[in-house]
Amino acid sequence: MEMNINLAVPILDLKRSFSEIRPEVFGALERIFDAQSFVLGSEVSTFERHCEKYLEIPEGSAVGCASGTDALLLALMAADVKEGDEVVTTPFTFFATSGTIARLGAKPVFADVDPDTYNIDLEHAMSKITSRTKIFLPVHLFGQMCALETVRDELSNRGVKIIEDAAQAFGSSRIVDKNIERAGTVGDIGCYSFFPTKNLGGCGDGGMVVAKDPETADRLKKLRVHGSGTTYYHDEIGINSRLDALQAAILDIKLKHLEAWNEERIKIADYYKLLFKASDLHDFVTVPKVLDGNRHIYHQYVIRVNSRRDELMNYMNENGFGVRVYYPLPLHLQPCFKYLGYKEGDFPQSEKLAHEVLALPVFPGLRQEEQEAIVDSIKKFFKN
Repeated sequence: MEMNINLAVPILDLKRSFSEIRPEVFGALERIFDAQSFVLGSEVSTFERHCEKYLEIPEGSAVGCASGTDALLLALMAADVKEGDEVVTTPFTFFATSGTIARLGAKPVFADVDPDTYNIDLEHAMSKITSRTKIFLPVHLFGQMCALETVRDELSNRGVKIIEDAAQAFGSSRIVDKNIERAGTVGDIGCYSFFPTKNLGGCGDGGMVVAKDPETADRLKKLRVHGSGTTYYHDEIGINSRLDALQAAILDIKLKHLEAWNEERIKIADYYKLLFKASDLHDFVTVPKVLDGNRHIYHQYVIRVNSRRDELMNYMNENGFGVRVYYPLPLHLQPCFKYLGYKEGDFPQSEKLAHEVLALPVFPGLRQEEQEAIVDSIKKFFKN
């Protein structure tokens, strides 16, 4: 399979999918500018109702906010997380997951990850639960769900709530007892990000919190507007985290295309798997594994490179292929979390992944010949 390795393929090309919706997006923007209504309002409430229908959760459960980070912060605030509480989570994810815990004065307690799915090792996580544990905060990383049904009852019996970080998994699902469970709807509260790079991404920051309990959902709605239920009357101290009408309108348009775009990502992942198998690269590269029952929506397509990962990354970038590392330093080794007392070797799977993972291009509109060029370039690196 000889391909032109100078073919430029970015890690992400949002322009390809945007071309499908361009007229509709600009029509929505014109409508909003004509109305001059930019914060919350009907655009946001309409998008929230459509998300509830998509996620199959009760009306009033979805609360739009300003970012995925704020979604996590609002969820923790609604769960009354405070100084001295412990929150069990993963060290192998984006900073916001633990940053929001620490911001409230609580303690992030890390558990290692599963080397196949990259998600938190649920057995290890359960061993970290103590009388001080307030929340279990798993991350559905790269678009694949954790098997939360295996720990949900025990956590409930021990008085520990589940807040799901589904920032990378809007549209991901899992079949449990012949029923479909959607990422972000399994635990007590679910958190989503609509950052532009996400499968459902806006044109700036945006996020959402979902809570099936009506009292929690109502509280989240107050917390996002400074703890105010009625203008200028504040029941508690909240934050300013409102989803704006422009983002909501764009996201609402994209939501109608999300299933088709996610299915395209799955087909791209399947083709990568075939290409790697045909290229006989199993001694050098491990492709992503999907847990039985999961619908992996591939927010990122992340392989493991057994050796020379950084050399391969540089080689690929120099030859026009956008590849990158998520995440190069686990959270327990970040300087800002030094006070937690963790050291190198505490979470060997997370640390090993940090040295081996490499994300390849995966986005709607990626062409098969581009995938072939990517895999062919990897083959040339290892076998020439």
